[in-house]
Amino acid sequence: MNINRQRRTWLVLATVLLSPISLAEFSEEDDEESLLDLYGNEDMISIATGSQQLIAKAPAVASVITAKQIRTMGATDLDQVLETVPGLHVGVRAAGYNPIYTFRGINAELNPQILMLINGIPISNLFHGDRNLVWGGMPVNAISRVEIIRGPGSAVYGADAFAGVINVITKNAGDIDGTEVGLRAGSYNTRDIWLLHSNAWGEAELAFTLEYHNTDGQDEVIDVDAQTPLDQVFGTSASLAPGSVNLSRDNIDMRLDVTYRNWQVRAGLQRREDWGNGAGVAQALDSNNRYKSDRWNLDATYRNASLTQNWSMTAQISYLDTSQEVEEDLRIFPPGTNLGFGVLDDGLVGNPEVYERHYRANVSAFYQGFESHKIRLGSGAYYGDLHKIRETKNFGIDPATGLPLPPNSPLVDVSDTPFAFIPEENRKNYYAFIQDEWKFSNDWELTAGARVDDYSDFGSTVNPRLALVWSAKHNLTGKLLLGRAFRAPSFAETLNVNNPVSLGNPDLDPETIQSYELAVDYRASESTHYQINIFSYTWDDIILFVPDENGSGNSTAQNAGKQTGHGIEFEASWRPTANLQLNGNYAYQQSTNEDNDEDAANSPQQQIYAQLNWEFIPHWHINTQVNWVMDRKREPGDNRPDIDDYRQVDFTLSRRGSSDNWNFSLAARNLFDSDIREPSLAGAPAAAIPNDLPLAGRHYFVELGYSF
Repeated sequence: MNINRQRRTWLVLATVLLSPISLAEFSEEDDEESLLDLYGNEDMISIATGSQQLIAKAPAVASVITAKQIRTMGATDLDQVLETVPGLHVGVRAAGYNPIYTFRGINAELNPQILMLINGIPISNLFHGDRNLVWGGMPVNAISRVEIIRGPGSAVYGADAFAGVINVITKNAGDIDGTEVGLRAGSYNTRDIWLLHSNAWGEAELAFTLEYHNTDGQDEVIDVDAQTPLDQVFGTSASLAPGSVNLSRDNIDMRLDVTYRNWQVRAGLQRREDWGNGAGVAQALDSNNRYKSDRWNLDATYRNASLTQNWSMTAQISYLDTSQEVEEDLRIFPPGTNLGFGVLDDGLVGNPEVYERHYRANVSAFYQGFESHKIRLGSGAYYGDLHKIRETKNFGIDPATGLPLPPNSPLVDVSDTPFAFIPEENRKNYYAFIQDEWKFSNDWELTAGARVDDYSDFGSTVNPRLALVWSAKHNLTGKLLLGRAFRAPSFAETLNVNNPVSLGNPDLDPETIQSYELAVDYRASESTHYQINIFSYTWDDIILFVPDENGSGNSTAQNAGKQTGHGIEFEASWRPTANLQLNGNYAYQQSTNEDNDEDAANSPQQQIYAQLNWEFIPHWHINTQVNWVMDRKREPGDNRPDIDDYRQVDFTLSRRGSSDNWNFSLAARNLFDSDIREPSLAGAPAAAIPNDLPLAGRHYFVELGYSF
């Protein structure tokens, strides 16, 4: 964005914020019934403080997307839902086309700065700090709602609630009416089946969901990959480029939810098999490699809203067992490659496998015995165990001899030896927090709190939060938010060994972020809603892999970066008639790499999203949406032109809510077949995939569901 355009943006913002608002427009009625009439029950959120409250008055900049809204937009995966949130861009990385959730310009290849929760429980892995290398997407049929905080949340959630928090809440018995079955088929030989069921026995309620997804994956072509220049240098022809990305998937998502009185017990499995590795882990195409993963979870929660006259409490224990496994050999470079020491008939093969267990226990309580105060106290413990590492490879050191493996060696098992890529290790965390919601006048509420975390591997950290909420009228709210958060170093950043590219550093400090936000929420009427947010942040101690000075060719993790950013987000919704709804948002951010005083790379500086939903005859809906992504800069030293802007248009025709219980959808995504690309990594002397990572062109699906 040029200087004049930027000045115009801030001038418009200042005009909106400083213009006098006629308070005579608003009614003095401020009771709970009128608020729910205006805001609706769908605008309640719990992620901000731990208790349900109106999203407009919550001490955070947050969004809620419900199951009804997900059906309306025709989304089939969580990533399609998240792309509608202002200030959040969903990109991909070469390995597996795993999603990169970029909040407000905070972008990283492995994306550990985002905390994802399922039913309030973190699913972050120790190895990379991400959501699992073998992510494979998340279907939406079992999702009740998605709550998103833009900005820090460590004062409530601890590590990794850094740039944003995403809480996926799955359906319980109250969200499922009897039994629902569905089928979906579409482009790329995609097939989906799901079953949702609920039942009750006295005070006990049960919900069961099963979702199956199988696809060959989109087949857009990579023209040049990391193997191509090696072929040119050594006269080989090993590269599979031009060739399509490898995005096959075979997924099962299964969940069980049982509630009885004050107890809720949930169990689940996310199984990923036949998982293709996208454009390759080293940006060299490999059509044969397949990963798999099993992610088992179990949690039990006890809630008592009236423990005593002034106390309510919640206690929870949870367990997550997660794996990253190799089904078919991972070829870092393909058969026939020459890396400078002869032709490798089987390619360069390395099969790393990671198995983790995560245990959590916590208790929190609200006390309302003080006038105008609602105090929350809590504490908890976490134990994460990287309990098994398996690795076979045809390069590196032979454990039997202690000597380098010669070219074309068979695979050697280096598990349980000093030559594995990372040692088995664990991490312990103990924490406590306090939060006070102080309503010091009818119109003003101050939320203040802090959380102290103590880690077994890098020490202690304290993260405060402060939020001032002004309810100027029942339909006009202003917020001033200050927050601090941290991101714990991953085990790959602290413990990596025997890696030909990147080495860990056990002396790393956590990354930190300090943010300031100003937000205004205005409900002009039951049919019109506006929100505007201004933010500024400083991101310190960024962990980067810095080339070693000894000329070894390795890079070692260091706290070596700093980034600042600021921006604005504007949202509007309008329902001119009972059958027509229009929603839209605009986000602008300017982030600067303070080490070189250049724009931060790979993040859109501007985004526009718009959606129209029209019930043109009873039970029949047309939904169309457009997502416009603009102004993505390259990394320093990358001489390629800036990443192309794109506009993606999606269209859905659906029939739902009829008395015969049949639901139907016909959808087209990327309707106009736009050439959409996400940035590939820069490289020396050139990027390994110069023409970036192509996303799916125009594709279709048809869906049929029945409830009984």
